[in-house]
Amino acid sequence: MSLIELFCIAVGLAMDAFAVSVAEGMALRHVTRRHTLRVALHFGSFQGLMPILGWLAGHSLRGFIGAWDHWVAFGLLALLGGKMVADSVLGFETGLPREPSRGLRLIGLSIATSIDALAVGISLAMLEVMVWGPAVVIGLVTGTLCAIGIHLGDRVGRRLERFAELLGGLILCLIGLRILVGHLVAKP
Repeated sequence: MSLIELFCIAVGLAMDAFAVSVAEGMALRHVTRRHTLRVALHFGSFQGLMPILGWLAGHSLRGFIGAWDHWVAFGLLALLGGKMVADSVLGFETGLPREPSRGLRLIGLSIATSIDALAVGISLAMLEVMVWGPAVVIGLVTGTLCAIGIHLGDRVGRRLERFAELLGGLILCLIGLRILVGHLVAKP
């Protein structure tokens, strides 16, 4: 596998995480270095770890992962995105600023956007390609794109202030739907 092929795979895998980072940046009132670091490290780490897990699992989980990965990703993204949409439409406010770059929400988004990387790890195992180099490249590319994405979302979010959470939630739901439909349509 050439470095260009690996970079293209890394960028492709990072697109969902990038889009979620943009949505999260839109939902925050102001993105700080801490937000950027958390989002980039979580998404990059999960995206880099999943191919390793897939590679280690190898052939034994291939059928199971292929049958369920899109449902898991869709469920997590639809749940989180749906909550954002409901909160914005219903005007739910706790009085505290929502912190999407922390806790279980960030872990859930990190898992949902990195499940495809698990399948890539399985593919690498079948091709007998060592996973360590690709995992590092995938993690670094994802982390970098997510750092850019959260700031892009912050700029867009400030302009859309009132509708940012609604739009961010819809984006998460649409990403989940795209993953689900893409896998269901591709089935023979």
